Amino acid sequence: MPETIAGMSAIADRFDAFLVDQFGVLRDGRGPYPGAAAALSALKQAGKTVIILSNSGKRSAENSERLAKLGFDAASWDWFLTSGEVAWRLLARESEAQADRPTACLLISRDGDTSPIDGLPLRRVDSGADADVILLAASEGDVYPLDHSRTLLEPAARRGIPCLCTNPDKVMLTREGTAFGAGRIAELYQELGGDVRWIGKPFPDIYTTAREFMTGIDASRICCVGDSIEHDIGGAREAGLSSVLVTTGILAQASAEERQALFKEHGAVPDFLLPAFIW
Repeated sequence: MPETIAGMSAIADRFDAFLVDQFGVLRDGRGPYPGAAAALSALKQAGKTVIILSNSGKRSAENSERLAKLGFDAASWDWFLTSGEVAWRLLARESEAQADRPTACLLISRDGDTSPIDGLPLRRVDSGADADVILLAASEGDVYPLDHSRTLLEPAARRGIPCLCTNPDKVMLTREGTAFGAGRIAELYQELGGDVRWIGKPFPDIYTTAREFMTGIDASRICCVGDSIEHDIGGAREAGLSSVLVTTGILAQASAEERQALFKEHGAVPDFLLPAFIW
C-alpha cells in the first residue's frame, strides 16, 4: 500500500531528482494550485534536480515560459521536458539521416500551431496521401468530428506511413466540456492499420530523454510526481522509478476505493500518496 505523506518535505531526503507533472499537480486550467510554486522552489533549494515532465505536444521552451508567466520561479526547475520536445528531437535526427530530400509531414495540431515542427527540414502537407510521416501533436476534437481525422489519415495508413503521437491522452478538456484527444486519433490510425510511435508518459522515450539529462543519478534516487495512475504512475513503474500520486487533478473527486480499482486496472501502485503538491 502507498505511504501517505503530508508534503514533499517528507521524502525530499530520499531522492536526488524529481520528475514532476504539470497539469493536475502544479496547476489546472485556471492557474497554479496553492503552495505548488513554493514546493517546487523548496525542492530546488534543497539541491534536487527537478524536471517538469509533460504530455504537451508543444516544445519545452514554450511551456517553460508559460509556467513562469503563471508565477512559478523559472529557477525552480532544471528542464521542462515535453513529449513535443522529444518528438522534435527524434524528427531532427531522422531528417539529418535523409538530408537529400525534405520529409513531407502531416501535422495535426490546434489553432494552426506549427511549433512542433518549426525549425525542422520538413515540408508540411495537408493530407495523408502526400505524407512521409504524421505528427499528432494535438486534437481539434471540439471543432471537427473523428471522421475528419479518418479522411486525413486513411490514405497514409494504407501506405504504411509512420505516425508519432506526442499526446497520448484520449480525452481532452475544453471550455465546453470534453472531446476526443490526440491519443484517440492515434488509436484510430492503429484501427486503420497504421503504425504509431507513442511519445510521452507512460511510454519509454520521454523517460529515456530525461535520464540522459540526469547522468550519474541512480534510478533508485529518482521519483516521479503525478496525478494520473495510467500515465504518471504507470510510466514511473515501467521506467523503474519511484512515484508519488497527488490526489488533485483528474483524481480530485475519486474515492480511495476508486483509486484502488485504478491501481489494479493499470497494474501500477504509487509508493506515496500526497493530498496536494505542497512542501
